[in-house]
Amino acid sequence: MTSEGIAPNLVPDFGRYGLFCPLHAQDTREQADVAAEIEGMGYGTLWVGNSTIDNATPLLGATQHMIIGTAIQSIWRLPAQETAFRLDALESVYPGRFQLGLGVSHPQAAADYRRPYSAMVEYLDILDGCPTSVPPLRRTLAALGPRMLRLARDRSAGAMPYLVTAEQVAHAREALGDGPVLSPELGVVLESDPERARTRAREAVSFYLGLTNYRKSWLRGGFTEDDMSNGGSDRLIDALFAWGSEQDISARIDAFLQAGADHLALQVFDGSGPGHLPRRGWKRVAEMLSLG
Repeated sequence: MTSEGIAPNLVPDFGRYGLFCPLHAQDTREQADVAAEIEGMGYGTLWVGNSTIDNATPLLGATQHMIIGTAIQSIWRLPAQETAFRLDALESVYPGRFQLGLGVSHPQAAADYRRPYSAMVEYLDILDGCPTSVPPLRRTLAALGPRMLRLARDRSAGAMPYLVTAEQVAHAREALGDGPVLSPELGVVLESDPERARTRAREAVSFYLGLTNYRKSWLRGGFTEDDMSNGGSDRLIDALFAWGSEQDISARIDAFLQAGADHLALQVFDGSGPGHLPRRGWKRVAEMLSLG
């Protein structure tokens, strides 16, 4: 499948805004309640962080129309044949409502990690060779670099880059062309005090500062090794996150959309603390964006 071959009516409609939300710390019942709550706020898609296709079933059952997506399922966590089988089963019950977000993860998290681009091509080849009714447009690739972006363009619905700047969104849009769906993640810190806002953002990004693929992405984006030291420079933090007043946050969201994003997967940080979902923050952002 190439970008020229994408039929517009087959491209999944994620809505303008979705939520990126890790739910692995909650039990199945609470996950279902959270999904229904998010749908009621007006978000078009729930992207479940650090997940596999198995996490989607209770969320789809608890909602009526919202798309549920993995963000992302690592190709090292579930074999392609098994993924294809489970995709087919989900599609038969919830047609058009599940989106498989696929990624290659990073060498620090996968014991079997090897040439990421070749491994993803092989995974997609196996998916496409399995007897299934699920089209390639039911998957999205977590692409950062130019080769993976082109692969996302040619063999999926589009790309979901994580921890990128508005300028990088513009470059991704250029690489993808007009047809594929560009769905970047954007962290939203609900705090107007600069020191507190950047502290929350640094807590969120600290794990990623040591990961090879993100460091390469930021270097390609014009940042330096110094920007990635000591928790991240103000310049890096301010480019990766939306924070400040509601007007400031809205302006950063608009900048990502103007750069070419079709859909934003918003990850909200409202100071709820470890182990607590930012429910009040989700609602506040939904009201800010006039959802519902």
